[in-house]
Amino acid sequence: MISEGLAYVDDSSQEEISNGRGVPTKPGVESPYRGRTPEENLTLFRDMRAGRFPDGSKVLRAKIDMTSPNMHLRDPIMYRILHAEHHRTGNKWCIYPMYDYAHGQSDSIEGITHSICTLEFEVHRPLYDWFCKALKIHHPQQIEFARLNLSYTIMSKRKLMQLVQERHVMGWDDPRMPTISGLRRRGFPPQSVRNFAETVGVAKRDNIIDVSLLEFCAREELNKVAVRTMAVVDPVKLIIDNFEENRVEELQAVNNPENPEAGTRMVPFTKELWIERADFREMSDKNFYRLTVGGEVRLKYAYIIKCTHIDKDTDGHVTAIHVTYDPETRSGMAQSNRKVKATIHWVSAAHARKAEVRLFDRLFNVSNPDSCEEGQTFIDHLNPDSLIISEAWTEQALTLAMAAQYYQFERIGYFCVDRDSCDNRLVFNKTVGLKQ
Repeated sequence: MISEGLAYVDDSSQEEISNGRGVPTKPGVESPYRGRTPEENLTLFRDMRAGRFPDGSKVLRAKIDMTSPNMHLRDPIMYRILHAEHHRTGNKWCIYPMYDYAHGQSDSIEGITHSICTLEFEVHRPLYDWFCKALKIHHPQQIEFARLNLSYTIMSKRKLMQLVQERHVMGWDDPRMPTISGLRRRGFPPQSVRNFAETVGVAKRDNIIDVSLLEFCAREELNKVAVRTMAVVDPVKLIIDNFEENRVEELQAVNNPENPEAGTRMVPFTKELWIERADFREMSDKNFYRLTVGGEVRLKYAYIIKCTHIDKDTDGHVTAIHVTYDPETRSGMAQSNRKVKATIHWVSAAHARKAEVRLFDRLFNVSNPDSCEEGQTFIDHLNPDSLIISEAWTEQALTLAMAAQYYQFERIGYFCVDRDSCDNRLVFNKTVGLKQ
């Protein structure tokens, strides 16, 4: 390009170059160094590459059109001097190409046919095309589309890096991050992300996609593949007074009703169980159908129970719920015609495995974190309750849980095993709830 008079070395300062470009409505001012001969430019450029000039003293510019209404075509900078060690080439080079110059060449070298860019690169396309033509190289086609923006999160790599560096999150693979590694760690199946992308499609107008659509796609896919299991996140003891003290009954539970090939598992049923505290109310109203004093519910895969009385501590908190069970109402028994309005889940207290459960909410409190009032930044919109860590009691079968498997904690949501798990410590990440 230098030999053909399409590039020249400019000694102007950055401020002089910027001022010389002018504004889109008025032509720019040509650099006083624009008329250098190709021979002189070649010599100066070779000296730049050899490190004979200090940082910022010279640049290589393309000679295009200083009157173009597109500011990117007003003799853009191709190379600048920077004496800095590169992570791959060390100190071999002290000149570095600008993005617009390197973009088309990188695509060409890699054999790209269609270079897909976001809308802000639309005004860069004429320069992309000009460089490919001037260099006489394979010319990919640049196509622009609206970038994907999700509500209650950010997609800017610079801002995501700030979250990582300032330790607002656990790293690039934090399950709250909109990164592939973050989605994988949170338990989003690959197919759910593909389905989301196909549903959203490609647009030419910037908009914000509600993150609930991504969660819907995950929920739809997980419903097909997740193994069902029971876990209690906020436990309270349930004691079946008329069940034998040391008796253990094995009950059959379905692994996935959407997939008969997933088979069944056996769940131990004993005198003392854990149930969710939210499934019991001492005083209830007509809209509460779960367990109350004097009321009945079905224990999933098990029996109908009736609450007789409760134990409380000195502060008035319920410490144990006493019930009786009807042995003629085991799930699957044809002779039982009794009906109740609610079914709750449980785990055997004697066989349960304790696990750490990480419950995730929106990373930000507002739908568009980039929309800030004066004096605020997106950091001010971080949700302090986006991660809640609690303990849960899970089925004994989850002792053998393997990372990357998907689970549905029945009546709670979808979970996956986190990489922090080890032989004596199970850690689950909540992917999404059962409902929006």
